[in-house]
Amino acid sequence: MKTKTKLDAVFEEAFPVPFDEKSKFVFFSDIHRGDDSLSDEFGRNRHIYSHALDYYYQNDYTYIEVGDGDELWEHKKYSTICTAHASVFQKLKLFYDKGRMLMLFGNHNIQLSNPDYVSENLYSYYNVYGQTKVELFPGIVPHEALILTHRKTGQKIFVVHGHQGDFMNDQMWWLSHIFIRYGWRFMHNVGIKYAARPATSRAKRHRIEKNYDKWIRINKTMLICGHTHRAKFPADNELPYFNTGCCMHPRGITCIEITNDMISLVAWNMASNLDGMLYIKRTVLRGPEPILKFDEKTQIKET
Repeated sequence: MKTKTKLDAVFEEAFPVPFDEKSKFVFFSDIHRGDDSLSDEFGRNRHIYSHALDYYYQNDYTYIEVGDGDELWEHKKYSTICTAHASVFQKLKLFYDKGRMLMLFGNHNIQLSNPDYVSENLYSYYNVYGQTKVELFPGIVPHEALILTHRKTGQKIFVVHGHQGDFMNDQMWWLSHIFIRYGWRFMHNVGIKYAARPATSRAKRHRIEKNYDKWIRINKTMLICGHTHRAKFPADNELPYFNTGCCMHPRGITCIEITNDMISLVAWNMASNLDGMLYIKRTVLRGPEPILKFDEKTQIKET
């Protein structure tokens, strides 16, 4: 199935989220929380991510997870991931309990599209170390996509993981899942690079991004996604395709913020002061720019 056809279908069924100039959202994707073993590439960034969560919670953001939050291709039991990163999940629970959390599923956690799986694993989980059942996200409904609609301007922002229409990660996800769980996980543990690293092939990533651009041009709608692990904030002559990046990069994590009708691409990483003390630093890589500007960019003609 072509990317456009699949995105069109998902767009029609996307969960509606109204917002206005006072709304604050942070978009994270491709966190790939694992079991804290050698194969868990999120592990090296968990303290950075945890600190970022504190910042966004204290500053009244709504947390939106744009797919692949958990590495369910490698790890069979969701409780293993929850136990390994219990402190992170308790911070996510703070957002959820306040009604400030929305979760999308991607290809690496497509199991969350199954309501039975969600009720069994995400409402609560069994903490192996504490040997107790812990409440997590009771009643949560992960979505495939969101449509953010501005209450005053009517501007729409389509939020989706981005694997839709990618043959091996969409229609044949089960085959990729088997390879990752029973083949790549072993190779990863002995030091071979992870299969879900950021796209290093210019041809591959450009093909994916061209498909997104074609969809934006036809549908006249701003797009925020993940999947490629490559952070993206459009240049002045580009269509409004944004990518959150990922939380697996060896030098930190990236995300997208929307704050009071302004959008930014943000990085969180380790830095040091003049005394050599390490600290976690938030850096705005691009923006802030008004989101309404990007509604106008959907009118850019193909050259």
